[in-house]
Amino acid sequence: MKHFHTGGIHQTASARRLLFWAALILLPAVNLARGQSVPTDALSTCSVPPSVFANWFTSGTVTANGTVNPADSINFPNTPNCSFYQWAEQMFLWLNSPAPFTYGGGGGHVLESPVFFNVSTLDPNTNTRTLNSQVVRRALPFAVRSAQVGPHGLPVIVDNTGKLLEVRPVLLGATGKPQVLSDTGKTVEFSRIRVADNGRPEFLDAAGAAIRTQTGANGNPLLVDLSGKPILVHSIRFGPTGPILLDGAGEVIGFEQGQAGDDSVLMAQNGSLVYYAIFVNDVYASFLTSTKKGLISPAPTQFPTSMTDLTNITAANGGHSFPDANVLAVEVKTSWVETTGLDTSNYITINATIPTYNTSNPAQWVPNGTKNAQLALTGMHIVGSVAGHPEMIWATFEHIGNTPNAPYTYNSTTGAKNVAQDLSGNWLFCSTNSPGPFNTAHMQMSGSNIIPAPGQTISPSDTLRSHPWGGASDQDPNPISSGTAGSNSEIISMNNSVLSQLAAGDIRKNYILTGATWTAGGVPPTSQFPSGNEVGTSQMAGTTMETYQQGPPPGTTGGTNCLDCHSGNMLGDSSGNGLSHIFGTIKPQ
Repeated sequence: MKHFHTGGIHQTASARRLLFWAALILLPAVNLARGQSVPTDALSTCSVPPSVFANWFTSGTVTANGTVNPADSINFPNTPNCSFYQWAEQMFLWLNSPAPFTYGGGGGHVLESPVFFNVSTLDPNTNTRTLNSQVVRRALPFAVRSAQVGPHGLPVIVDNTGKLLEVRPVLLGATGKPQVLSDTGKTVEFSRIRVADNGRPEFLDAAGAAIRTQTGANGNPLLVDLSGKPILVHSIRFGPTGPILLDGAGEVIGFEQGQAGDDSVLMAQNGSLVYYAIFVNDVYASFLTSTKKGLISPAPTQFPTSMTDLTNITAANGGHSFPDANVLAVEVKTSWVETTGLDTSNYITINATIPTYNTSNPAQWVPNGTKNAQLALTGMHIVGSVAGHPEMIWATFEHIGNTPNAPYTYNSTTGAKNVAQDLSGNWLFCSTNSPGPFNTAHMQMSGSNIIPAPGQTISPSDTLRSHPWGGASDQDPNPISSGTAGSNSEIISMNNSVLSQLAAGDIRKNYILTGATWTAGGVPPTSQFPSGNEVGTSQMAGTTMETYQQGPPPGTTGGTNCLDCHSGNMLGDSSGNGLSHIFGTIKPQ
């Protein structure tokens, strides 16, 4: 079997500016002093003892930007909640450490080294992805947007109750608008929808005139899906952006794609689009290939969690060992922006190949090639299997300058405290003192082109972190801590413990843990605590990756969580359904 330890990329390129339109005025460098602050007086309910923290470092001593060992996932203590948050912190520091020579010669960060593989974007023709070996000094391709999908592999939106609904995309016409079947049997683009006096949906053309449509047995209109087949509109409900149509299976018909985030494109305040890349480690890659080629018997049905699992993977990989095998299977999703206007000394950076666009038409940006650019890390999802948890731990980190926080509570050393919303800082994804609306998409994909979302222009939107530490204001996110304030305090105190112990000048001090989630008992996810088994910070979403899917506004019921979408089959099937949306679609090496 092929040995997986080949290649790497090296970060050397300087920043190169992408000109979106002639009138774009770039903001000055982000003032991190006015970025996201972490309260320093939270009760210390979760921390890392100094002796343990020092031993995270390969040298045994805390050094600025020093190499950190990965967490030992096979010997994971599995003690809720703090050991899960400690695991997340150590993994973040490891991934963003200088790669040691033992990782195929090192070079760049651990995430860029030969122990990790870059996962390609999904090929729409074959519904497959490939694992790309990371080669030294070769910039890896980054994509503009990867649509968030639900447990059945369909894009998702969030309705006004906070419920995730899967979307069945419709066929778009020549100008990027969705199509409905007219009474003459032709497909006709429509611009918007309204509810007629009879309670049925009515489609309007660009001039505002009603379109005479074909109807199904229930008297409702027929749309056209991506395969050209008609979709019968079964019922109508209302979400955060207006009417939502559902078919007979209860799936949402995506008549306003991008409005709620399924194919939305995010732009930062410095004018950069947000770019995404997915990585998996050598254990994940070998496990995937061995499983799909039938080299492990009995065939695995979940991600590895034990030494026995690791031994089977190693044997199937021709006996080749892994530099850090005990880390088990790791999947990392990242978000990045161009470094234009940013102080790069405050950001983890990488050299990448990104798409370029002809922006002469402000209503439709057309791809016209690629370029190399220096990118700055804005967000990172770290997902990994550990002892007792084949459903994996799902942790999220963000840069402190990303977005302002919605109001939240926590327990301080002097009692409960309420933190008000403060929009006065300089934010990468929100204008200073923005009046809102927040978390509303301005741009979306139409095929390979970028177009405005309905009623918007191609421009930066204003983003707010709806549930700052993974807990809704009115709903306890887990059974271990005492309410939302107690849960928030655990995350805040964990951040304080790590940030205060990192040496001055360590670039990783500019990133914070915003939460981590898993399931009680390591069983497949059902729904959020208390009605289900998703625990930890179980109303958690990243502002750069689930920007428009964070759930309802602060002060209303509930929120969304990683495991709301990543559920079902414990590995994931060939359609991208299940726990890992990439596992089933990746071709074995």
